[in-house]
Amino acid sequence: MLNLCNNIVMGKRITIYDLAKTLGVSAGTVSRSLNDHPSISPKTKERVITVANELGYKTNKFAVNLSKQKSNTIGVIVPKLNSIFMSTLLAGIEKIANEAGYNLIISQSLESMEKEKINAKTLYHSGVDALLVSLAYDTSNFDHFAHYIRNKIPLIFIDRVHNLPNCSTIIINNRLAGFEATEHLLAQGCKNLLYIGGNIKRNVYCDRLQGFKDALENRQLKFDKTNFLETDLAPNNVDTVIRYMGNSKNPIDGLFVASDNFAVHMIKALKKENYKIPQDIKIVGFNNDPISDLITPTLTTINYPGYEMGILAGQSIISHLNGGINLQPTNAITLRHKLIIRESTHK
Repeated sequence: MLNLCNNIVMGKRITIYDLAKTLGVSAGTVSRSLNDHPSISPKTKERVITVANELGYKTNKFAVNLSKQKSNTIGVIVPKLNSIFMSTLLAGIEKIANEAGYNLIISQSLESMEKEKINAKTLYHSGVDALLVSLAYDTSNFDHFAHYIRNKIPLIFIDRVHNLPNCSTIIINNRLAGFEATEHLLAQGCKNLLYIGGNIKRNVYCDRLQGFKDALENRQLKFDKTNFLETDLAPNNVDTVIRYMGNSKNPIDGLFVASDNFAVHMIKALKKENYKIPQDIKIVGFNNDPISDLITPTLTTINYPGYEMGILAGQSIISHLNGGINLQPTNAITLRHKLIIRESTHK
């Protein structure tokens, strides 16, 4: 048995050079032995591995991945981490990534384009193998993704998307979902509708608004600018919406709200104003958050499959990285949504 302790300096990280010195072989022989290279004899491999284990040698995975030009890390940028939709989306991505031996670096833009730019730059310099992004509320410039596109680092936009060259998107048909939500309100007898949505620069809110308009047109009803109210969908804006409704020339009897969370706050506020739901006003939300089934009355909503979207995003990016598919020719991948009818529109 070799006197291992006398051949190395104890207390420091063991390198392949330490192993080579202890074994009296070259560092290349040690490296090839540890990587099971066919040019090294089984006897030498066994001797190297035995000594490596005795000395507590640990593979420097970062260095190995760097030599392979891979970090086995996927970057993710989302607007906020505190939404049910985003948490389920991330759970789906993480499940697939972990199963494939990849790690995630997750960052949030806090709905700020400037923060999103910093996150994209940081992840790029961290050497991520791919990037998944759901855009911030106010993102209007996309130059911060140019390094990814130029260097052919796979980039997928999810939910809040933008069409860039060689970048894929994963979405639902928000326009059709908006149409179905609005058509349901009209079918229940609503005459004067209000769509409460977010920044129409974002595809999700713009497309839902277009679906809202489509449903009105389908029934030969005129869309008026008073039928749409843009807000950041934060709960502290509920009172503003209540005042807006109170100033309407004709009573608003149907609400299509682009967020379950905001819709639930609207239900609570309207009940305080002595509205009866669904008798006086009917409400449809969006996302199918758990809270939609806990509020009284329960909230009619559009099921937005966040977890399934995350699974698909994870599978797509891993398959691309492993050479199974090429995402670059792919444009949009669209998942199915579903209208879930509950008490807020129908008894």
